[in-house]
Amino acid sequence: MATLEEITEQMRSRVGADAGLNKSVKFDFTDDGVVRIDDTQTPAVVDNEAAATDCTVKVSKEDFEKIASGDMNAQMAFMQGKLKVEGDMSVAMQLGKVLG
Repeated sequence: MATLEEITEQMRSRVGADAGLNKSVKFDFTDDGVVRIDDTQTPAVVDNEAAATDCTVKVSKEDFEKIASGDMNAQMAFMQGKLKVEGDMSVAMQLGKVLG
């Protein structure tokens, strides 16, 4: 399983200067930390700050890796309660651009 630092670096390389979200989102891995993407500024910022965001996605790090690799469908994970969204759901719907 990847470390928080490895996941953060992978997100940084996928997001680049512009995630195409124009919003901020935080992946909350509970005890394993957070990865925040702030695409409200240029260039986009990817870090591990637990700051307020437009949308928070709560998921285990293990399930996040499965979703990011395509081994788990995000919609199924949501329906099974493995992935929870707080805040602006429209941001969560756009995350395929970042994860895919």
